[in-house]
Amino acid sequence: MTKNKKIPFLEFIPIIVISFLLLKFINNIENIYSFIKSFLSILVPFIWAFGIAYMLNPLMKYFQNKFKLNRILSIILTYIIVIGLLTLFINTFVPKIIKNVGDLFAHSPDYINKTIQWFNENIKYSKAYDMLMENSQISNNIPNLINKISNLTNTFINTFLNTTIKFTSSLVKFVFGLIISIYLLLDKESLIENFKKFILALTGEKIYSKTLSFFKEVDLVFSKFIIGKAIDSLIIGLMCFAGLNIMKVPYAALIAFIVGITNMIPYFGPFIGMIPAFVITLFFNYIKAIWVLIFIIILQQFDGWYLGPKILGNQVGLSPIWIIFAITIGGGTFGVMGMFLSVPIAAIIKIYLDKYIEMKLNKK
Repeated sequence: MTKNKKIPFLEFIPIIVISFLLLKFINNIENIYSFIKSFLSILVPFIWAFGIAYMLNPLMKYFQNKFKLNRILSIILTYIIVIGLLTLFINTFVPKIIKNVGDLFAHSPDYINKTIQWFNENIKYSKAYDMLMENSQISNNIPNLINKISNLTNTFINTFLNTTIKFTSSLVKFVFGLIISIYLLLDKESLIENFKKFILALTGEKIYSKTLSFFKEVDLVFSKFIIGKAIDSLIIGLMCFAGLNIMKVPYAALIAFIVGITNMIPYFGPFIGMIPAFVITLFFNYIKAIWVLIFIIILQQFDGWYLGPKILGNQVGLSPIWIIFAITIGGGTFGVMGMFLSVPIAAIIKIYLDKYIEMKLNKK
């Protein structure tokens, strides 16, 4: 019998090939990132479409089940209501928000000068100022800080113009997504069935059933949390707008919009929204700024203790410490969107972690 002779260093060939490919990947990381970014940019309308269809699916199902309407009529009625509400919001609030932002940027140099004047009149010649000036580092940094604020104002104006251009581009993609979402809702069952067949063919019966169970859990947590939080934040934003108008606070639409949007982020959101609300009002009247701060705190307490639990219930099943931990990780990794999505993602992880622990305990 002839013995199989081993070719020297044959076992190292896969390692060499993988190392070569990895090196190529690292050397071309910028090109690969640029390609992925361009590819994802093409997919943005479809991502919008999926998100819109997902958000509107419960309303469409409600019309189908409650009033026994067919799919097409349910979709038409759903989009009439949603587009009607969006049109009402755009006509009522968007012009005010845009005007508020424009006025704020236009008058920001005046506000900065007023702040400097107030500083000179109230702080500069006080004992507190003299005590602070004993620290030479603070003394040297104050003029630099004022210059930086002036430079930041110009930067903000340029950023606002660039943001307007990006917003227009995003709006076009959103409209395309809105149109595509109609077809997604129309062929929902067919698309889901094809997806199920694909998973079954790819994985097999056992993994297929686990995958379906996973997606059902994801759907349950995300749908309740996102839709519930959106309704909750809309109500808080409208209540804030009404309250600020009663108090005759300038830039009420802009402040209410900020408070409503940031309210989507659990725990941290209300504090994030309070800061610009307080600072913007502070430019006009510091007494009114304090009242605005108190009003928003009361509003957020009402949301936290009554409105939020009524709408959301205890859907995520996470203790406050885990929610704060999840938001910190999500925000640090993926920014604002990460802060928002981290809570339902953490809830799903907890569901499966609890199942795993229970399974291990039952085996003992």
